[in-house]
Amino acid sequence: MALGDSFTEGMSDLLPDGTYRGWADLLAARLAARQDGFRYANLAVRGKLIGQIAAEQIDRAVAMEADLVSLVGGPNDILRPRCDIDRVCATFEDAVARLAPSCGTLLLFRSPARRGPTLDRYRPRVERFFDFIDEVAARHGATVVDVYSSEAVGDPRMWAEDRLHLNDEGHGRVAEAVWQRLGFPAESDWNAPLPPPAPVPWAARRRADAHFTRVHLLPWVGRRLTGRSSGDGRPPKRPELAPVACADGH
Repeated sequence: MALGDSFTEGMSDLLPDGTYRGWADLLAARLAARQDGFRYANLAVRGKLIGQIAAEQIDRAVAMEADLVSLVGGPNDILRPRCDIDRVCATFEDAVARLAPSCGTLLLFRSPARRGPTLDRYRPRVERFFDFIDEVAARHGATVVDVYSSEAVGDPRMWAEDRLHLNDEGHGRVAEAVWQRLGFPAESDWNAPLPPPAPVPWAARRRADAHFTRVHLLPWVGRRLTGRSSGDGRPPKRPELAPVACADGH
C-alpha cells in the first residue's frame, strides 16, 4: 500500500492514456511477478499536505493491514513560504506511530529533490525534516529509502518540465532504489551518474524559463494564494487492495 502525494501518485510518469504510472506502480508490478495473490493499493493524491495525508489516508491503511506500506508526506508543506516545521514533524511522527503496528514493513523516504535554486532556498528546512525522518524510523522500526542524496536522481534531466515531478526515467530509478532497499537483487544501477549535459544556448534556456513560468509556476502560485490544491476533489487511483494486472507496470 502506497500513501502520500504526487511523488507516490506517479506524476509526471505519463502514460499514453493520460494517466500517471510512477515508481510505486512499477514496484508493485515487480512484486506481483514474484508472488501469487499479490494485491496493491495506492491512496496517494497530488498536492496533499502531511495533515491531509494523516487525516485521509492513515486510518484506511491501518484497516487494510498491508504487509508493505510506503509513506511520503511533508515536502508539500516544506515548499510553502510559511511552514511550521515542528508541526509538520509532529504530524508525520503521529502518522508513523499509527501505521507501524499494523503493517509488516513500513517504508519512509528521504525523497528526491531537483538540484537548483529552489532546493538551495529550502535546503536547511528539507534536510532538517529528512534528518527527523531518520530519527522517526529508528524509533518505530521503519526502513528509510534515501534518494535525496543521489546526485543522479536530482539531476534536472530526471525531472519533468514542471520542475516539481520526476519523469519516467526518474521514477524508474526510484523503483529500483526501493527494490534494492527491500533486499532484492539489483536489476540496474539506479544511482549511476549521467553523462555531462550538452550545453544549452542562453536563448533556449530563457525560452524554457519563460514557458515554465507561464505554464507551471504562475498556476502553482495562484493555487497557493487562493488556498487551492491540484488534488482537490481528486480520488486516489487505487483505493483498495486489488490484484495487479500486467498492464499496470507496462
